[in-house]
Amino acid sequence: MPDLYIAIALLILSLIIYHALSCPKIRRNGEALRQPPDTLPFAGNGIRFLQDRHKLFSWFAKCERIFGFETFQISVPTLPPGVVINDPKNVEFVFKNEAIFGKGEFFKSRSWDLFGHGIINTDGDLWRVQRKAGLQFLNTANLKALTDIALPRALHTSVRHLRRLGANEPVDLEKIFNKITTTVMGRMAYDMDIKSTGAFSRAFEYASGATGQRFQNPLWQVTELFTGKRLRQSLAEVKSFGQEIVANAVKAREMKEPQDDKLAGISGSLINALLDSIPDHQIVADAALNYLSAGRDTTAQALTWTFYLLMRNPQVVSAIRDEIRSEGVAETLAGDPWSDDYESIRPGSLPYIMAVFYEALRLYPPVPFELKQCQVDTALPDGTFLPKTSIILWCTWAMNRSKLIWGDDAEEFRPERWLEDGRLVSKSASEYPVFNGGLRTCLGKKMAESMAVTVIAKMVWDFDFEDVEGVERISKNSLTLPMEGGLPAMVNPR
Repeated sequence: MPDLYIAIALLILSLIIYHALSCPKIRRNGEALRQPPDTLPFAGNGIRFLQDRHKLFSWFAKCERIFGFETFQISVPTLPPGVVINDPKNVEFVFKNEAIFGKGEFFKSRSWDLFGHGIINTDGDLWRVQRKAGLQFLNTANLKALTDIALPRALHTSVRHLRRLGANEPVDLEKIFNKITTTVMGRMAYDMDIKSTGAFSRAFEYASGATGQRFQNPLWQVTELFTGKRLRQSLAEVKSFGQEIVANAVKAREMKEPQDDKLAGISGSLINALLDSIPDHQIVADAALNYLSAGRDTTAQALTWTFYLLMRNPQVVSAIRDEIRSEGVAETLAGDPWSDDYESIRPGSLPYIMAVFYEALRLYPPVPFELKQCQVDTALPDGTFLPKTSIILWCTWAMNRSKLIWGDDAEEFRPERWLEDGRLVSKSASEYPVFNGGLRTCLGKKMAESMAVTVIAKMVWDFDFEDVEGVERISKNSLTLPMEGGLPAMVNPR
């Protein structure tokens, strides 16, 4: 057995040396790029990338303070050379050149087991087909049905549940928001009642965390031989649910039963659009799972971090209630969601609430990292030469805390930075890449904004919230930004 360990160690060392000597060199104006703190000989930044993600965020933020807009190089043994960009000009260049900067083998090989042929994991024609289906689902009529009917009903159900709880019974707000977004996405996109606490949701949560760790562990293929049993079980559960979504939709299309509900003709519109455009049902299942993750997880997580910040900033809660009064939407919020019109509750009509949501997304972006892989040799606007297969990464978490972009108070929660004369101001996608940019701009941006405004307004108007633990919250390992331990809070009706 000791001989085996020695052989494995020698093999790994040989791979590191071969990788270091054979990889094309990244240069700017003919000179090597600077490297970040804690870069070690041979190991590069590999050890740093093995730590928990919330610590990795802090490291990237520290690097941003050191390098500013300067592109710097990172290295991990056995992986292609890579750079980190913080300059909005470089980010914009990547957004505008989708053909040069693709998902690449680096990303696909690690996320394939979870996302398969879905939109998160594809390029080219298959990506375009799925994006077109997503655009059909999120058309104006469907979005109005979502915000005026499906969301108010799901929200009303959760509000009734909260009102029935005992006075001293803490509630995990993350679970509440997950339930709302899962219910809405399940009904609107797939015409299914999906449980946020069901076997699929638990399996997906675990698989997402384990998949995220693959991007930090260069030897994941080896370590998963010994530690990957639960991941394999979770992936099987996730894939089985994807097949169930497709089978349910195919059966419903065959039966064609009439519906009397206001959502008739709209529920299940995403899965039907996918079935109409993609003949392979396995690809349809992958696409459905991708959209489900993007549509429910990121929005629920964003709302969780928003309320975490609200509980730490009571003056912002007061300002939200002042806006609800001044805009005259209190009566709508108190009404019957099965009969009342929610037309007055829109991002444009409640700019302060929208500013609160944008500011929460700035400090806690649901997708904190983004990476691409060069498909050809290229150069960034700052002159950095990137050979084919190079990794290019930007940390949205760190960029959103940049004093060069956001000023000296970049670390502070200040919704007013998004307002000018009472109107919402905007940042370019390259300065504020929370919703990605270019051809891959988030399809669900308007949906997320509309859901957030309604949920924030309703919850803040109806309840007082108190953080049970009163400690600084961190995220747990995942591809997105779930909160470690959820968000336990006391929720008291006003």
